[in-house]
Amino acid sequence: MARRFRGEFHQKVDGKGRVSIPAQFRRVLEAGDPGWSDGKTPEFVIVYGDHRRKYLECYTIDAIDEVDDQIGALPRGSVERKMLEKLFSGQSMQTNVDDTGRIVLPKKLRDKIDIADEAFFIATGDTFQIWMPETYRSEELARTEAWLEEFPDDFDPLTLLDRPREA
Repeated sequence: MARRFRGEFHQKVDGKGRVSIPAQFRRVLEAGDPGWSDGKTPEFVIVYGDHRRKYLECYTIDAIDEVDDQIGALPRGSVERKMLEKLFSGQSMQTNVDDTGRIVLPKKLRDKIDIADEAFFIATGDTFQIWMPETYRSEELARTEAWLEEFPDDFDPLTLLDRPREA
């Protein structure tokens, strides 16, 4: 089983858009990059998506390859395949972590999600997301709280894992 991202972190962003990738995340990026070896820096893919996406989704090379394979399995020329190729191939960038553990977020991406001097990183299983901290607090936490309000106070989220899986 592939390693998964865990945790959440607030990271400073400098004027040139440089931001440190949390050390725990770098280990997962290394494990998920088939071309990585000691002395090299891991590569990964940032999907920034359309105007509705208010965060950056970061995929290991293995994880994005899995998505690409699923997209490639759709009928060539289908609307679904064309749209997914645009969203995941066209509206993305491949990058790497530098020797100091940082990446440079281009101005276009910083402007898209309104990041200035701080970024919020949160693990989402086999990907991680980068948010402007205020946007995450106001929108994503509110969405989580609203979802939890649908359940009784003694609700244990692990019970969702006991449900039969759809075929």
